[in-house]
Amino acid sequence: MQVFPIPPAGGRGIIWFFIIIIVVLMGVTLMLGWAAWSTRNSRAEVSPEGLKLVGDLWGRTIPLDQLQLDDARVVDLRGEPDLVPRRRTMGTALGGYSAGWFRLRNGEKTLVYLTDRRRVVYIPTRDGYSLLLSQSAPGRFLDALRNATRGG
Repeated sequence: MQVFPIPPAGGRGIIWFFIIIIVVLMGVTLMLGWAAWSTRNSRAEVSPEGLKLVGDLWGRTIPLDQLQLDDARVVDLRGEPDLVPRRRTMGTALGGYSAGWFRLRNGEKTLVYLTDRRRVVYIPTRDGYSLLLSQSAPGRFLDALRNATRGG
């Protein structure tokens, strides 16, 4: 038998190709891990400074004066088809968790943090979008927001 080796690829291009692939895969893995962590650790914090949404890339603090609390209400999305998120524009949707920017069935732009579609607080804002937030005690959450706006 005779053996004829194949010459190695020239240059460092192949090494850089694999380094880039590894870095991209590590980034994707970290992002998916963070999203998975967020499904269990997202929260809404009410303070005199505003409503702070904590959890993932879409978190932010919204000043209380930007919330239209007179129009806010508790909804069950199973009975409110117009408020169901229809199209994700920039966000996360993993299993029963949705977070980020969506368009509702009625066309409205909304920032969502949804885990339970039966206990949701709908809050329009003065900035041209609404909020849909799952809450274990939606009535208490709305009361806390209203009290915070009154300085209590």
